[in-house]
Amino acid sequence: MQKRWTIPGADTAKTQQLFDELKIHPVICKILVQRNIDSFEKAKDFFRPKLNQLYDPWLMKDMQKAVDRILLAFTQKEKILVFGDYDVDGTTSVACMYQFLLSQSTPELIDYYIPHRYREGYGISKMGIDFAKEHQFSLIISLDCGIKSTDLIQYAKELNIDFIVCDHHLPDSVLPPAVAILNPKQPECDYPFKELCGCGVGFKLITALAKTLGLPDETTYPFLDLVATAIAADIVPIVDENRILAHYGLIRANTNPCNGIKALKHLSGHEKELHITNLVFLIAPRVNAAGRMDDARKAVQMFIAPSYEEALHYAEMLHSDNDERKEADASITEEALAMINENEALQKRKTTVVYQPHWHKGVVGIVASRLTEYYYRPTIVLTQSGEYAAGSARSVNGFNLYEAIHACREHLLGYGGHFAAAGLTLETKNIQLFSDAFETVVASQIPDELLIPEIKIDAEISFADIKPGFYNILQQMEPYGPENMPPVFITRNVTDTGFSKIVKEQHLRLVLKENDIVLTGIFFRAAHYFPVIQQGAVDVVYTIDENEWNGSVSLQLKVMDIRPAKVH
Repeated sequence: MQKRWTIPGADTAKTQQLFDELKIHPVICKILVQRNIDSFEKAKDFFRPKLNQLYDPWLMKDMQKAVDRILLAFTQKEKILVFGDYDVDGTTSVACMYQFLLSQSTPELIDYYIPHRYREGYGISKMGIDFAKEHQFSLIISLDCGIKSTDLIQYAKELNIDFIVCDHHLPDSVLPPAVAILNPKQPECDYPFKELCGCGVGFKLITALAKTLGLPDETTYPFLDLVATAIAADIVPIVDENRILAHYGLIRANTNPCNGIKALKHLSGHEKELHITNLVFLIAPRVNAAGRMDDARKAVQMFIAPSYEEALHYAEMLHSDNDERKEADASITEEALAMINENEALQKRKTTVVYQPHWHKGVVGIVASRLTEYYYRPTIVLTQSGEYAAGSARSVNGFNLYEAIHACREHLLGYGGHFAAAGLTLETKNIQLFSDAFETVVASQIPDELLIPEIKIDAEISFADIKPGFYNILQQMEPYGPENMPPVFITRNVTDTGFSKIVKEQHLRLVLKENDIVLTGIFFRAAHYFPVIQQGAVDVVYTIDENEWNGSVSLQLKVMDIRPAKVH
């Protein structure tokens, strides 16, 4: 599929000023300025993050109320239930909070609860509140959920159960009747950083409790590996406070991780240092698979396991769930692609809506993402859920999916989500009506260029720039993630040396030359580009990484796209 290449400019005066101050490669100065790092002080904070730069937890609205209520529970020997969502952010949040409370209380007074994805659904559940009542819990701390659960929190209140809500999702105009709401996105909250994940909000509560109890800051550091895992998995911007937490969380994950992360790393066969991408692609899918395929409680059991052997026991269950998830995901994706490929009318649409009653509910969101990779357009994958059809939607960059679904609400029983992803429920008899309405809305609103995948290129460089010192600074720009992605480069007019080849029938192993400098590269799933590089000079778009082969390490290109070079 043809891709759009965009190359942003940068303020040349600011770039020059930063170069004068930092004395590092001017291209890196340009990239930093593009990312709003345009002074020596900002660069120092960016390259050398410090834990003492974390914001004061008391700046968060209701923090004092939350701390006071928990301390009262400690004093009165009340039972506290830690309640969290079934994904990575929720289970890591619960693991952190549960362990901290346990360190200050007794096991019979503290427990945790993860709702079952299919029996209870997302967020606070009536079953969870009834469980709390039945077992005499008088305080529930909800993590990564609760901000929209006004009616259920009112129900708990009527049962004399108090709620502390720790959430990061956008609140509605009416807030739930909790004794404290910790959410930097709520109105009148002066907390300087709004983009914490759920585990990040929970961590701020833990740090406030630790300070109040007179515990040293180091008491909270063992939780940082889990906080970093949540930041990576929840795809929040890795800037500001998230960058500091992710930086130190990765150090923790690589030097002294909890037994759960250690066990998952072992099972995934990853021997090297963990980076954010490893947390996203190795750790997170295995944790998420528990909730997708079965019961996410075992993810918490793994994270809090006191011994490696016990953690490994639960990690093996998660690993098995993930294998099952991969199988379901692959077969459903194949089936869905066949449905589209066999139907010319579906191929010509600007949206994809597919439905099969037997598809597994736990993977329809992943399948929607896969289909978006193949046919780059807003995509909805539906399956049978009880008497109704339910499913997940994924957008393309720049298009507000939630608004498009909202415009078709007359055909739906329920829906929720945000700009890029959503969930929905409808009667099966309305699927075609909804599908046609969704196509009409999207086709009338989406500009054609948004249906072409975009590659944002940070800078043009020559092969001569790619040296160990240059790459060393790129490594110091980690941890990478949203709003701080790995820099993407373009080099123009490069030629094949004649040594490039197709490997494993689908990938391209490239050996490219610019002037007298030769570099190797890998271009995954791109065997069909082989004729392009054989026909003459090309422009190549890539990130830079290291290649280890037979004990030697060299820099290589991780190629994202290739085009025949324009004759100038």
